[in-house]
Amino acid sequence: MLLSFPNWLIHISSSLEWGIAAALMYHYGQLRGRKDIKRLGLFMLPHWIGSWFVLAYHVSGDTIPLLLDLSETVNLFGSLFLLWATIGILNTIKATREAGAMGALMLLPLIAGRPASFMGEDIFDLILQVSSIVYISFLVTLLMIRKRDPGLLSGLTVGGFWFVLVFISVTVFCMYLATEVRGYASLSHDDLLHGGAESLLCLSNLMIVLGIHRQIKSFKQGG
Repeated sequence: MLLSFPNWLIHISSSLEWGIAAALMYHYGQLRGRKDIKRLGLFMLPHWIGSWFVLAYHVSGDTIPLLLDLSETVNLFGSLFLLWATIGILNTIKATREAGAMGALMLLPLIAGRPASFMGEDIFDLILQVSSIVYISFLVTLLMIRKRDPGLLSGLTVGGFWFVLVFISVTVFCMYLATEVRGYASLSHDDLLHGGAESLLCLSNLMIVLGIHRQIKSFKQGG
C-alpha cells in the first residue's frame, strides 16, 4: 500500500465524517418533521459509498483502476440525488426575486451542452465532468435555499459543501506538482502532497458535520 499511516487516518476520517454528516442530516429532518431534509440525508449516502471505493483502490496499492471508475459513477448518481433533494427543499420555500435570479444561474451549466473532456474520450472521464457540473448546480441550489430561508441550513454546512471545490482545485494542483515537478508516478506516491490535499476534504466534511450539529442544537433549544 502506498499510503502512510497518517495518510490513512486522514482518508478514513474524511469518509467517516461524511457518513456522520448524512446521519445527522437525516436526524435533523426527523426533528423538524421534514421529509425533504431527511431525503437530503439519505441522498448523501452514495458519495459515502463512493469514498469507500476510493479507500479500496488505495488498499489495492492503486492497482485496480476499476474501483476509481466505480467511485466516479456512484458519485455522479450521488450528485444527481443531492441536486434532486435540494430542489425538493427549494420548492417548499417561498421564492424571492434574488433567488429567482440565482435559479437562472443554476441552469447555465445544465444547458451548456456536453462538457469537453480534458482527459480523453473515455466514458468515465466524461462521467467525472458531468458529475462536477451537477455538483456545482447542487451548490448553487444550496445558496438559493440559504437565501430564501437562512434558518433552515447552517451557513457552516453550506460553506462545507462549497469547500469541496477548494479540495478539488488543490488536489489537481498537487497532482501536477507530484507528477510533473517532483517526478512521482502519481499523487498517491507523494505522501506529503497527497495527505495535505486530502486533509482539505477532511476539513470540508468536518464543517458540514459541525454545521448540522449546530442546527440540531439550535432547533432543540428553540423548541
